[in-house]
Amino acid sequence: MGKRPSLRRRLAVVSASLAGGMLVGFALLSGWLTYQAKLERIDGQLVHGGLPLVRPRDEPELSNPEARLAQELGLPSPQAVAFLMIDRQGNRRYQSPQWPSGLPTTDLWAGLPLPSQLPLPEPGLGRRRPFLTPNTQGPTTWRTSTGRWRVVGRVTPLGQGAIAVNLKALDQEMATLFRIYAMTIPVALAIIAGFAWGLAGQALQPVHQLSQTIAQVTAQGLAQRLPSAGVDPAFETLITTFNAMLERLERSFHQAYRFSGDAAHELKTPLAILQGELERAIQQAETGSPLQQTLSHLLDEVSRLSGIVRKLLLLSRADAGQMSLYRAPIELRSLFLEQLEDVPLLAPQLTVTVDLQEGLVVMGDRDLLIQVIQNLLSNAIKYNLPQGWIKIQGRHHADQVQVAVINAAHPLTATDRTHLFDRFYRGDPARAR
Repeated sequence: MGKRPSLRRRLAVVSASLAGGMLVGFALLSGWLTYQAKLERIDGQLVHGGLPLVRPRDEPELSNPEARLAQELGLPSPQAVAFLMIDRQGNRRYQSPQWPSGLPTTDLWAGLPLPSQLPLPEPGLGRRRPFLTPNTQGPTTWRTSTGRWRVVGRVTPLGQGAIAVNLKALDQEMATLFRIYAMTIPVALAIIAGFAWGLAGQALQPVHQLSQTIAQVTAQGLAQRLPSAGVDPAFETLITTFNAMLERLERSFHQAYRFSGDAAHELKTPLAILQGELERAIQQAETGSPLQQTLSHLLDEVSRLSGIVRKLLLLSRADAGQMSLYRAPIELRSLFLEQLEDVPLLAPQLTVTVDLQEGLVVMGDRDLLIQVIQNLLSNAIKYNLPQGWIKIQGRHHADQVQVAVINAAHPLTATDRTHLFDRFYRGDPARAR
């Protein structure tokens, strides 16, 4: 399963998606409204404006009516306009050369009365007679081999007529408009996404600061606090709660390491006295007697307790940041060889192999390094196999020194691996010899 996108990315994507949906909706709606407005303008010119289709017979022939109507409609060419005029007797009085042949003329005046069914105007008015008010059918859209045409049919007592306007120019205008939308909407989306990304980052800045502070929190860094001044109220409660938690942790931790340090310090003196008394009692007891053996066993346990107390005191000082380090150049190979001198006595059945380069020098505290080496060797001996082995390897890696203590042992369980560096953790006792 893939990694879930960050909250900042999701906010930016959601914002861009919403804005994109709104922009696309606006483009579609505005395109549709623009188309309807232009179509209504054409329809208005066809129905209420334009040229009279049927004039009295004593009127002169129309001179280039296509150009006049094309100019009124703002069309690029007179070829986009066509006229058809039929007189009262059914004769074609005028037909534009570009009249679409696929238009069914019988349907243009469907539902309108015939010219013969309408009363003629009064005679004797001559040229002063007004244009007759026609009966109108349409406008309707027809598809032909030459494209889509918007057609209006008219009937007067003098005859029938029709005006057709090719919608190709309107379709081209709308295609140009949508191409502009197609080019500008992605740019607008990119700008909106950038703003959303920046605003989301600014809004989530307190969360990032909180994450950085949490990542930096250690036992020595519990005094850190996040400033809450000027923070958005939505995050102020979170920051206040986090600061209060750090304060409680700091107080509890100080109490814990003070207790462990004080306890270890108080135990040092009685254990030292007890160890001295046991040593004197052993010397006074009869050599090889059961009493001397019992006292020796008790002395070993007291020595172990003294070692634990020293380690507790050392750990409490380290946790409190009060441990002083005496750094000096230390040659690791010789230091390891010194500590390995007792291994044949402690575990004669183990094979020890040393592969340490010459000149492995580090800056460190000699006493603490000896304690680390002793811990590693003690664990390597304790958690080994019968007739097992121990390998010690050391190499230079750039400006670092890498040392590995490897032993023959049963594989660690998953649980042991998770607690490998926990203090005083003990794994399966069966792993120890």
